[in-house]
Amino acid sequence: MLLGALEAGGTKMVCALGNEKGEIFERESFPTREPEPTMRDIIAYFSGRGIEALGVSCFGPLDLNENSPTFGNITTTPKPGWQNVPMRAMLMDALGVPVGIDTDVNGAALGEALLGAGRGCESLVYYTVGTGVGGGAYYHGMLQHGLVHPEMGHMVMRPHPDDPAPHGFCPYHDGCLEGMACGKAIEQRWGVSARELPPDHIAWKIEAEYLAQMCVNTIVMLSPEKIVLGGGVMHQEQLFPLVRVRTQEILGGYVAHPAILENIDRYIVPPALGNNSGAVGSLLLAVRALG
Repeated sequence: MLLGALEAGGTKMVCALGNEKGEIFERESFPTREPEPTMRDIIAYFSGRGIEALGVSCFGPLDLNENSPTFGNITTTPKPGWQNVPMRAMLMDALGVPVGIDTDVNGAALGEALLGAGRGCESLVYYTVGTGVGGGAYYHGMLQHGLVHPEMGHMVMRPHPDDPAPHGFCPYHDGCLEGMACGKAIEQRWGVSARELPPDHIAWKIEAEYLAQMCVNTIVMLSPEKIVLGGGVMHQEQLFPLVRVRTQEILGGYVAHPAILENIDRYIVPPALGNNSGAVGSLLLAVRALG
């Protein structure tokens, strides 16, 4: 079947065509401008293409309560002009097909769980560490929602003793994960972008500390069978061994499972789908919309 996939980001909108196997046939991206011209570009891309459904992995916050009259709306986002935008309703009305929608990180978690690093697992948590930090959770076929959707990027961290910015840079929270460990925080802390820092810079030891705390919190709270770390910051491959070792150190043997004690290299992993986690997850959201 032919399906549409939309990765709706605060910087760009990535539109793609693919199928239920996660195969992507083509894609195109548009800059995220004001809602009206941006939605016009998206609708023009998918119109007349014969898609049976559309899946959307979207920046947020989102209203994901299926019983809500504003289900599928972007709500209180800090993105200028995008507050209270009925994303799902606009796409359904314009395209006349079912539209599945979830957060960008939940979409990526779904892709990795079913067709990526989590094949064979019943539970997985996916984090993106990039401009911001966000997390999505997959558990026995379901994507985690509750009162709202999870905001894992705002868990509170203990500062590293050598961190020159121990309070972080989040405008909402003192010392939260995103404010301590996102790409913007790295640049604000050291005065240069993460790409310009050498692999042996102390920045990476400090970054690994926060990402390890994140993994430990995830393990003791959610106990997933796999943790996947994606996003631009995780392209710094020296981070993975640092994060794995520090995760084991902080846990101190408390979670006495072979996946942690003996096989952590296969437990905390990069995305198997590479940069396609969100697009593949969006295709799977489209399949679920048909169901």
